[in-house]
Amino acid sequence: MIPQLRTAIFMAALMVAASVSAVALRPTEMLADVGPKVDLEAMVPKQFGEWRLDNTVVPLLPSPDVQAQLDKLYNQTLARTYVNARGQRIMLSVAYGGDQSDAMQVHLPEVCYAAQGFQVKKSAEARMDFNGTLIPIRQVIATLGNRVEPITYWITVGDQVVNNGIRRKLAQLKFGMAGSVPDGMLVRASSIGRDADLAYEAQKTFLHEMLQAMTPQARERLAGKGVP
Repeated sequence: MIPQLRTAIFMAALMVAASVSAVALRPTEMLADVGPKVDLEAMVPKQFGEWRLDNTVVPLLPSPDVQAQLDKLYNQTLARTYVNARGQRIMLSVAYGGDQSDAMQVHLPEVCYAAQGFQVKKSAEARMDFNGTLIPIRQVIATLGNRVEPITYWITVGDQVVNNGIRRKLAQLKFGMAGSVPDGMLVRASSIGRDADLAYEAQKTFLHEMLQAMTPQARERLAGKGVP
C-alpha cells in the first residue's frame, strides 16, 4: 500500500475513534487541576550552568492576530534570552496550556513563524540525550530576509512528549479514554545564525543545562515522564 494512503487511512481511523470516545466518555477531569500548579516563572531558572539572562535582546514577539490565538490556547507563556561567556545567545519560549484536548491544540512553531512571514524549512525529528534518556525533539529553520533562525522544540501532552500529529492524537485518546483532559507544554529554543549544526548543538547544551538545574517535578512537567 502507498505510504501516504496508509497514513491517511490511519489518521481517518483515529478521527473516528476520537469521535466515538468523545461521545462515549466526555472527559471531565482537568489534569491541570491535579497536583502542584504550574508557575513557569518559578520553574525555569534565570541562571544555570554558564547561562545568564540577557535583557538587552527581546525574543521575537508574535503579531497581534497570532498573539490573540496564543492567548486562547495557553494559560501561561514565558519568553527570555540567555547568553553565555562566549557570547552565544539562546532565545527561550515556553508555553503552558491547561487544556490540550482535541478542541484546543498546541500552536506549532512552524505555523506561528509562517504566520509572521517567515519561510519554514527543514523541519525534522531528532533526539536530545539527557543523562541517558533520549528526549524527542524537532528541529526547524525559519528565515526572514537575512535573518536565519534555527529552532529546537518539543511538545508535551500530559506527561508525554509528542512532536507529530499522530502521537498527539494518540495521547489525547489515551487521556480521553481515562476520563481526563490533559494539559501540555511547548518548549522552544532558538538562535540567530546561518550555521544550523552549530546552533542546534548550542541549543541542546542550553536545554540540557536548563533541565539539569530544575527540580525533578519541574523537569518532568517540561520534558515528560521518564526524564531522570
